Amino acid sequence: MARTVTSDARKKDTREKIELGGLIVKAGLRYEKRALLLGLLIDAAQRLKGDQQERTRLTAIGAAAFGESGD
Repeated sequence: MARTVTSDARKKDTREKIELGGLIVKAGLRYEKRALLLGLLIDAAQRLKGDQQERTRLTAIGAAAFGESGD
């Protein structure tokens, strides 16, 4: 039983990481250095703290890239 839970958790974690990597590719950043990508993400995380307007702006950009109207 414990092995099944561990295995399921590992599969879920792996799937999530693959999906997140896909976002990097979709953003056109596939060939950028990892340090740059991490820097971009850290900077964005800091700018999002307490800034709902920036969060809304970036969400709209992402939604447009997905061809959606939200989320």
